[in-house]
Amino acid sequence: MRRGVLLALGLVVLGLAFGALWLWLAPRVPLVADGKAVYLKDSEGEQPVGADGTFALIGLGLGILTGLAVFLWRRAGGATLVLGMAVGALLGSVVAWRLGVWLGPTQDVVAHAKEVGKNVTFDAPLKLAAKGTLLAWPLAACVVHLLLTAAFGPRDPSPYGMDGVPAWTTPGGEPKRWADPGTTGGATGSGDTGPGGRAGQGGTGGPGAPSPYAPPPAG
Repeated sequence: MRRGVLLALGLVVLGLAFGALWLWLAPRVPLVADGKAVYLKDSEGEQPVGADGTFALIGLGLGILTGLAVFLWRRAGGATLVLGMAVGALLGSVVAWRLGVWLGPTQDVVAHAKEVGKNVTFDAPLKLAAKGTLLAWPLAACVVHLLLTAAFGPRDPSPYGMDGVPAWTTPGGEPKRWADPGTTGGATGSGDTGPGGRAGQGGTGGPGAPSPYAPPPAG
């Protein structure tokens, strides 16, 4: 429980770096005012979508690194650790979003337009239109951690030992096991055959008896 809480807190702090990186890499949306209204300078530009895409890509990258780091830290995993990772990554994404918006251009577009004057280009506030991108970090982290645990995680020992698995069965379906040579001594036997179809050493045919499927001797 303690490790899960510490992991969540660490990822929330990492969200501060996430927000600063998003603010630095996100494309700016240029605006211009004519004294009556504020318009997009490039009405066909893809800058608003680019801000969401940048946030999602950074979140996916952090998710891959987070899942790998947590797996290397605790290969045994655990529900508490995975829950702390998911919650911490989600809260870190929210922190990154709000920090980027706060540090970005002012949200008061009208006042900003009056300040810069007519026909002067200025940056629109940084926004995250697709709120689903907040899940990019936690989902990527959980998926990567799950795949690594399934591929390289520790395995539980089998509840059955080597002697607990029947080597073969009788025609009636009842399990039978190999006879222990140390106890039979090869003197007697039931004549049962193993998986290879070879008669036991103590079978009814005797040590020198020919195979029942061998052809009769000529002459």
